[in-house]
Amino acid sequence: MKTLIRTSILLSFCLIAFTSMTLKPKRIIFFGDSITQQGVSKNGYVTLIKKSLDSTKYEVLGAGIGGNKVYDLYLRLEDDVLNKKPDLVVIYVGINDVWHKQSSHTGTDYDKYLKFYQALINKIQGVGSKVILVTPSVVGEKKDGTNELDADLNKYAAGIRELAKKNNLPLCDLRKIFAEYEAKNNPEDKEKDILTTDRVHLNETGNKLVAEQLLPLVK
Repeated sequence: MKTLIRTSILLSFCLIAFTSMTLKPKRIIFFGDSITQQGVSKNGYVTLIKKSLDSTKYEVLGAGIGGNKVYDLYLRLEDDVLNKKPDLVVIYVGINDVWHKQSSHTGTDYDKYLKFYQALINKIQGVGSKVILVTPSVVGEKKDGTNELDADLNKYAAGIRELAKKNNLPLCDLRKIFAEYEAKNNPEDKEKDILTTDRVHLNETGNKLVAEQLLPLVK
């Protein structure tokens, strides 16, 4: 009888432990700059993804800070990402690395950009978390490579594609996706107001597009 009671208690504890493990939601962190910082706003892409996922199965967090470049992400990786023990980290950085080279001469050289990006991947994977890469989108929405920084953005985006291939990681190629969208939906060749509010930061349509592209990858 005592053995039966002990067995029942043990089975109950095992069931509780198993249930706790199965109910633990998948923690996703979106890691980036002001685009991601704004992504947690009411109509931001992070919020839209969060609303589209079952809250009992997914926990969605934003870790974006305005003005950040890849080096800034590397410096705050431990506190803002790794200490939160994510299951998945989506890295979306690169606009400021390119843009700030022109605007304030504080951008990131291409080789250093890729080295720090690879270091982020290594550290995140080192704690057992999965990674998704995102190419930098736009600084200006004109078509056919006529924005001032298009050449640099294309180069940096190509570098991210190579990192995704090298590390066998999922890629959300926003650079390509935005270009295709602009080709179809920007007949007046506007510099902003198609997917962005100011040539860089996402408007409502831009946030929806980014959310739609990332959602299948994070599930």
